Amino acid sequence: MGVRLMVVDDHRLLAEALASALKLRGHRVLAAAAPTSGSAELVVSRAPEVCLFGTAAPAEPGAFDPIVRIGRERPQVAVVVLGPVPSPRGIAAAFAAGAAGYVRHDERIEGVERAMVKARAGEVAVAPQLLRGAFAELLHPAVQPDDEGQRLLRMLTPREVEVLVRVAEGEDTRLIAAGMGIAPSTARTHVQRVLMKLGVGSRLEAAALAARTGLLDRAAPGTPQGPDGLA
Repeated sequence: MGVRLMVVDDHRLLAEALASALKLRGHRVLAAAAPTSGSAELVVSRAPEVCLFGTAAPAEPGAFDPIVRIGRERPQVAVVVLGPVPSPRGIAAAFAAGAAGYVRHDERIEGVERAMVKARAGEVAVAPQLLRGAFAELLHPAVQPDDEGQRLLRMLTPREVEVLVRVAEGEDTRLIAAGMGIAPSTARTHVQRVLMKLGVGSRLEAAALAARTGLLDRAAPGTPQGPDGLA
């Protein structure tokens, strides 16, 4: 039986993409909305069984205020947070606000579905290894915590960063090639390298990962090309 749900995210494109994917899998999506800051009123009025709440900055003050309001006015709504990892403080803040689950933003659609079903049944929807990692980081914090977006950015060449930005903007291989003055086959190769380095299986996953880790905020279109960025 499908879940009656809503999807909210700070990035409308991601909310709509996830909503479409879940519809195809037999779930009833009442709405896909952005940003999360204004989502509480909509969720309260629609009263879904589950709300998927995507955020790129779970540790920011007030990030989960909408969840607090949803829990106060619609306690029967189970909220599952889609957030970045590592973010132990964000995970702790999500559950403190009343979330029923926390799922990595790069989790496969099957994992999101499992979390939705568990949350609807009143169970805690969080992977044990995620909690172990969060507790370990809280108990033994790094002196200089790693910045996931910066770490990912260092993995890419300047040309690959530009490709990722264009992918996130929805450009297909033909447009990427034309915009960068390279052959379509070269553009396709760059895209595959980006997916491989980020450890994702699709352009949508790459765009979601880049957006949620803040990588796109650091990578402006037209990034200067170094010697390793030549086609």
